[in-house]
Amino acid sequence: MKHEIIDVQYKPLEVTSTAFRHNDLIPSLYTCDGQNINPPLTIAHIPLEARSLALIVDDPDAPGGMWVHWVVWNIPITHEIVENKVPGIEGINDSSRNHYSGPCPPSGTHRYFFKVYALDTILELPASTTKTSLEQTMQSHILGFGEIIGLYKRK
Repeated sequence: MKHEIIDVQYKPLEVTSTAFRHNDLIPSLYTCDGQNINPPLTIAHIPLEARSLALIVDDPDAPGGMWVHWVVWNIPITHEIVENKVPGIEGINDSSRNHYSGPCPPSGTHRYFFKVYALDTILELPASTTKTSLEQTMQSHILGFGEIIGLYKRK
């Protein structure tokens, strides 16, 4: 089956965190230098028709290109992703693991995109699903999208 990119306007979701502000530093607690747990996120303006949420955390500044830190889908509709909690089904990140892998840049300051998608369905995907597979599967089901960007540089 061919996947076509459709130019659709999604409802903007507002994604914030009590741990860091947009384009500000992520506390080390949420990184490989700390406890390596996911930070809390707050999501506002979720469309009423949404049936689930998906979350992708990635780093476009990694030396080899985009590095995926977390892939989660079938998150029940909620306005809070709780710190250090698995909110849905976790897929495979670029560390070949099914869980959150916090910022750990080898050098310099990297940007970490916490992307939240509101979907009109519950997805039937195996735990071996990667970011690319999730994006392809959810493409025609996205109702809303929002993100918060955090920065991190190792000491």
